Amino acid sequence: MRKPFFSDSCKETQLHALNPQSWLQVERGKLAKLASYSCNEPLVKVAEPPILPHFKPLDYVEILAQIHEELENSDVHDKASLYLLQFHVFRGLGEVKLLRRSLRSAWLNASTIHERLVFGAWLKYEKQGEELIADLLASCGKCTQEFGYLDIASSQLDFGAQGSQDIKTGDYNTIGLSDYVIFKIGDDKVECDRQKMAALSIPFRTMLNGCFTESSQEEIDLSENGISPLSMRAISEFSQTNELKDLPAESILEILSFANKFCCEKLKDVCDRKLAAMVCSRQDAVNLMEYALHENSPVTAASCLQVFLHDLPDCLNDEQVTSIFCNVDAHQRALMVGHASFSLFCFLSEVAMNSHPASDFTISFLERLVECASDIRQKQLALHQLACMRLLRKEYDKSRQLFDAAYQAGHVYSIAGLARVTCKRENQVSAYEKISSAIDSHNPLGWMYQERSLYCDSEKRWQDLEKATELDPTLVYPYMYRAAILMREENMQAALTEINRVLGFKLSLECLELRFCFYLLIEDYRSALSDIQAILTLNPQYRMFQGRVAASQLHTLVQEHVRPWTMADCWLQLYERWSSVDDIGSLSVIYQMLESDPVKGVLYFRQSLLLLRLNCPEAAMRSLQLARQHAATEPERLVYEGWILYDTGHCEEGLRKAEESLNLQRSFEAFFLKAYALADSSPDPSYSMKVISLLEDALKCPSDRLRKGQALNNLGSVYVECRKLDMAADCYINALKIRHTRAHQGLARVHYLNNNREAAYEEMTKLIEKAKNNASAYEKRSEYCDRDLTKEDLKMVTQLDPLRVYPYRYRAAVLMDNHEEKEAIAELTKAIAFKADLHLLHLRAAFHESIGDVSGALRDCRAALSLDPNHPEIMELHCRVHSQEP
Repeated sequence: MRKPFFSDSCKETQLHALNPQSWLQVERGKLAKLASYSCNEPLVKVAEPPILPHFKPLDYVEILAQIHEELENSDVHDKASLYLLQFHVFRGLGEVKLLRRSLRSAWLNASTIHERLVFGAWLKYEKQGEELIADLLASCGKCTQEFGYLDIASSQLDFGAQGSQDIKTGDYNTIGLSDYVIFKIGDDKVECDRQKMAALSIPFRTMLNGCFTESSQEEIDLSENGISPLSMRAISEFSQTNELKDLPAESILEILSFANKFCCEKLKDVCDRKLAAMVCSRQDAVNLMEYALHENSPVTAASCLQVFLHDLPDCLNDEQVTSIFCNVDAHQRALMVGHASFSLFCFLSEVAMNSHPASDFTISFLERLVECASDIRQKQLALHQLACMRLLRKEYDKSRQLFDAAYQAGHVYSIAGLARVTCKRENQVSAYEKISSAIDSHNPLGWMYQERSLYCDSEKRWQDLEKATELDPTLVYPYMYRAAILMREENMQAALTEINRVLGFKLSLECLELRFCFYLLIEDYRSALSDIQAILTLNPQYRMFQGRVAASQLHTLVQEHVRPWTMADCWLQLYERWSSVDDIGSLSVIYQMLESDPVKGVLYFRQSLLLLRLNCPEAAMRSLQLARQHAATEPERLVYEGWILYDTGHCEEGLRKAEESLNLQRSFEAFFLKAYALADSSPDPSYSMKVISLLEDALKCPSDRLRKGQALNNLGSVYVECRKLDMAADCYINALKIRHTRAHQGLARVHYLNNNREAAYEEMTKLIEKAKNNASAYEKRSEYCDRDLTKEDLKMVTQLDPLRVYPYRYRAAVLMDNHEEKEAIAELTKAIAFKADLHLLHLRAAFHESIGDVSGALRDCRAALSLDPNHPEIMELHCRVHSQEP
């Protein structure tokens, strides 16, 4: 979901919201009045965690394994819908890259033109904002129009004419009948070949050659059949040539209606395709869709549908369009989208929930989705999504029925929605009991304890939230609640420590907002300003305090109470934060620099690098595009275009842009980009010398110390790969001299390769002491010490960043070495529950195989292949385990 989905609180959390209006009334220099509030009257509110409208199975590994197995054995016509289900599993897991890959697989495996239409448009929708990338690829001569319009009118898929065989006349006595027949239309007469007309359809054959009165007439009156002389002449010509000349749309519609009335299937098919080719705009599609549905014209309907889908989400603002989708019955749906009705309304619902979540047409789309669901998993998804939207609209009775139906169908996550509504309609005790029953009946997950915490007193709530964090440390609500309570108890340092725990591994806007409030309470306005600048970097349109105040307004007000830095101050502060690996602080400094520096391209580029390090790829791409937009020179612009292409997986095209830039001007960034792209473009070891040469050329060009430190660090890494350890050490030492702190890691590696583990350990200790965010440093240091210290370092890694998977794998491997198989598998299972990781699944599959659990190994292999279908080692393990299956 692109927008957060908030549900109503069923009760206050004992914390009160800061009134944003008080901010807007603060005069210059009087912001300190906020300090008059006691911490016993807290100014922050932690919103309850949202009920997400996602498919969240109790055991996603089991579901992914089932889908993979079904894909292996399914008919070609079922593959697209299976990939759609896989898409929804990945959506629930928050795996954006994987869900896009599933959509693409659905598109590639589409067995009908309707499926190809739906999934092609869906992929186009998912890639909104990436038009620049397509343009850049086009400038490199690479075609990117794979999701463009299909020529449906010319397509033979699914639309074969029903009456394609010739109509025989041999069963009728045609002796004595005239060779021609005249059709009278008003005062006009149209002469037709009797037998050619009879061959158009069985009704015409019966009329002209049968036992009816008309069979013996040379003139037949068709004035009451809604056909004009012009159209009738076109029909006569078609009967002789099998071709329909170009006519206005009105005439084609007349002929189509006439063809339907007289069952002229060939003529109808030709008219259908003629009309489909006339659909050029949304209004054309609106006008012709009504005729297509009324006249049973599948080609025109599909052509109109294509226009609507490619115009999403804008066309949802058109009542004519939404009315068409909302009002189609089952027959019309089949005509419009064939057997892809569920896929269509899945897509429409997704777009509508993102853009108009509380609208009537969103509800209507979801109701159609429920109708179209054909298996239990589709029903679970459809019922749960409709329940979420009903809850958003405060339609509690309807949402309760739907959540209950989804839960009864097997979607356990829906119990959370059912508990929310129960709390609204009954009491907290009933809600508590419902969640407790789910915890007792199933293998508990973190979200269950998080949800139950909402319905109990403060002591039990704290316990449940601790359990939630233990089971799923990625849930942000427990950290926020604990931090807010600690602040309320005036334990300010503990509150900041708690919220910093989650910000250390997950850059959450809502957590930054809460920390911003904390800094206001303790009157640390510089830190408050830093956080709101980071928020605006991530989302310039962000609104705080549950959407009531624009973050930009608060930024302006706080800024007035902080002494502004000069540009020289900013550079000093940036070096300080960069060297201490304070990425959020660095973002803040760059934001301030961008407000005053007219040469913005370089700064936007620096911003994009930070955002990539913070795992914010969408924001990073936005900054990179702004860098291109504000480039001061043509060579600089080409470099940023190259990075855009490189970061989106188009390595060769990125390399080409770097070379174009170098042809115009030798620059640090162009050499650096070329080195990066060249290193990725080929695994050939001989490329290492070329990369070294490029990085050395880069270092000879003017640049600031931040980038030169990065180049020296990268150069050191290439020297290590080439086993030139002395030269690598020189690079790392020079990088450290200009405060590139991360170079300690490279230098430690050199010490280790020189068989000096103690020096390597000490080098990593220096990095840990300097770096503000040092989970990776602890992880790396663990490689250079004995087993006991390794365990301690990896325990610290998991505390600092529970998303890093190496510590779980290491601990599991140690347990396996000690023949503690159950404990080893449990260690991996604990992490797999909240992180879909290929390596964790692969290792657990291997453990299952080693203890003879073939079904467990096979399940994990299949789930892992859902994450990476072409991983050679997992494919080999899967093949081996599959051969052992009884």
